[in-house]
Amino acid sequence: MKLSARNVLKGTVKSVTHGAVNSEVVLELPGGAQLVSIITKRSAEDLKLEPGSEAYAVIKASNVIIAVD
Repeated sequence: MKLSARNVLKGTVKSVTHGAVNSEVVLELPGGAQLVSIITKRSAEDLKLEPGSEAYAVIKASNVIIAVD
């Protein structure tokens, strides 16, 4: 797999919660941090995402906003 995105994080699927249209996927990264993504239900099914399977979070964004109070 070759991508133009610079941020590719490998992890383990912790949970997949399907809704009518979208699915919430929780990916646990090495060290225990969790990343949550909302993808289409069809994509989650096509990728055969299930707890315990390995997956990649691919992040491509031109802006990352950081804020503090």
